[in-house]
Amino acid sequence: MALAFAQLRLLVPATTLFTMLARVVENVYWLSRYLERAENTARIIGVNTNLLLDLPGGIAPGWLPLVDISGNRAEYDKQFGGKATRGEERDVVTFLVADKSNPGSICSSMHSARENARTLREILPTEAWELLNEFFTECMKDVSGAINKRTRFEFLKRIVVTLQTIAGMLDGTMNRNDAYTFSVLGRNLERADMTSRIVDVRSAQLLPAETPELRPFESVQWMSVLKSLSGYQMYRLRMRTRVKRTDVLQFLMRDDQFPRSCQFCLMQLERSLNELPRSDVVLEVLAAAARFIERAPLATLDQPGLHELIDNFQLHIENVHNMIAGIYFPSSDASGVRRMPSQSRSQGQTQRQSSLSFGEVAKL
Repeated sequence: MALAFAQLRLLVPATTLFTMLARVVENVYWLSRYLERAENTARIIGVNTNLLLDLPGGIAPGWLPLVDISGNRAEYDKQFGGKATRGEERDVVTFLVADKSNPGSICSSMHSARENARTLREILPTEAWELLNEFFTECMKDVSGAINKRTRFEFLKRIVVTLQTIAGMLDGTMNRNDAYTFSVLGRNLERADMTSRIVDVRSAQLLPAETPELRPFESVQWMSVLKSLSGYQMYRLRMRTRVKRTDVLQFLMRDDQFPRSCQFCLMQLERSLNELPRSDVVLEVLAAAARFIERAPLATLDQPGLHELIDNFQLHIENVHNMIAGIYFPSSDASGVRRMPSQSRSQGQTQRQSSLSFGEVAKL
């Protein structure tokens, strides 16, 4: 790979080569985001299925909150708004798993991840590409297994385990160059985004305070929040207390040890950005997001206040993404690889020239 880039450097102008390398790291960045999104979507569907079995009839949150977590409510309402069965389990699960018009569905995310990986076969571990390619084909054939209640658990579990295996392959075998750095950036930015969405939507669906007879079920709902992020066991180990609202918020928003907490993801982003050139502006935006989380009065926030806090944090996350895209990525229209709708470029940036490195590739 290093030799190929060295030969390219002799044949093409430096600015063209830089654009080519930038497209490579952009594809790696989005590959990680798509894999993380597919895994998270599979997890929250499985947890919601179990939650509805644990809560008494009449107070269960239903299925529409999952659409809100995915951030694709407008597309869902466009398709199902006129149906009498709008919001029923089959419609929502189909939309989140198999709907190709939903950019956040598992099938769409897997397809986009595979297309990005296909363009990266020279720098990705062969085993990771082969596993992703084979699993994508199997997943598309067996997608009906997610719709059927009897086979849903095994189908979703297979998605989570396989995607975690692929993430482990990438983490365990990729060279620690800029491609790997952008893989870490994409994964942790998507995690921070999804964690904040789950906290926001799930907490809004909790039992009202004026129903003390249902208070015992409140802990069940907060447990579902933790399980949606595979964090219940780690919460018990870390907090050493029963499941409570304030402690769960503290754990998921500020904990510096749990890999899916917002604070931990921001720490990983900072560490990765420090390894990149021209990252000063992005680090400033990231520091603003970290300060916002650190100063948030989580213990005293009511539900409207928590919703406003999450909205503002989402804006910080979007700003970080926009700065990364504006500084490091070329025009998406020229890359030919499908992106998430949220991607945009930051205009008016003026940075010094620098290079992205792949092994022995010479500095531009």
